[in-house]
Amino acid sequence: MSSTANTANFVNIAAYKFVTLDDLDALRPQYQALCNELGLRGTILLTPEGINMFLSGSREHIDQFLAWVRSDARLADLEWKESLSSEQSHKRMLVKIKKEIITMRMPLIKPELGRAPSVDPKTLKRWLDQGHDDEGVPVVMMETRNAFEVDVGTFNNTLDYRIEKFTEFPEVAAQHKDELAGKTVVTFCTGGIRCEKAAIHMKNIGYERVFQLDGGILKYFEEVGGDHYTGDCFVFDYRTALNPKLEPTETVQCFACRAVVTPRQQLSPDYVVGKSCPHCAGKAAPAQEAAEPAGNAAGR
Repeated sequence: MSSTANTANFVNIAAYKFVTLDDLDALRPQYQALCNELGLRGTILLTPEGINMFLSGSREHIDQFLAWVRSDARLADLEWKESLSSEQSHKRMLVKIKKEIITMRMPLIKPELGRAPSVDPKTLKRWLDQGHDDEGVPVVMMETRNAFEVDVGTFNNTLDYRIEKFTEFPEVAAQHKDELAGKTVVTFCTGGIRCEKAAIHMKNIGYERVFQLDGGILKYFEEVGGDHYTGDCFVFDYRTALNPKLEPTETVQCFACRAVVTPRQQLSPDYVVGKSCPHCAGKAAPAQEAAEPAGNAAGR
């Protein structure tokens, strides 16, 4: 484990589960009260199709929270991914009720009723090492994240269709189905949510061989490291990006336009902390009020 991890005071967890939750109005104040009591910070999304969360706190308090969550029979098998940091990765605590864990606007997709096939990180690494799956079929990696996230880092030779929001993915998948015939397609995302929905949709429209990367990039980093991956992984919190050792990097987000600014771009005279970056300098765009990053990409 790195020296950064050895001196870290906070545990960051990303977790989700697709399961029917029909008591959202009752759950929300319970979650909010416990998180406040334990000093946790982050975001929890409660939806009719399940729960999604990214939280930061002390080891003791994170463990207390997870034990409480799993005392709900519907969430007894909840799994999560962890990383460590010297500061809490979120600045406030939000518990929200939403329509979907991640917006896709495809109501026929119900992961709770059956997942698409998945591949674990170690098996995927072996497939990528050998260039094909265990049946000899060529493996193709497919992005389900937004373009600005991909630009921070992704798997080598991946299919990146430069989508701007996840609701664009179904159309993109349909457009490219024929050209991917005879390939094993592995969808992936940050933490597993988007690639799970994506793989189910692809099965529904006729893809013959499609798998989701179980646990997403963060689980791959945790179990495998950075093999076959170039760059870092964007996360929607104040760390902005994690390297394959799950350590925060020097990548930041611009206060004014929220664009990702790499360490090299931070050397530009157009990068003024709190005011502008090379993406927005000179453009007529009002500075945005500092706010908790939207959504929960670390669990996506």
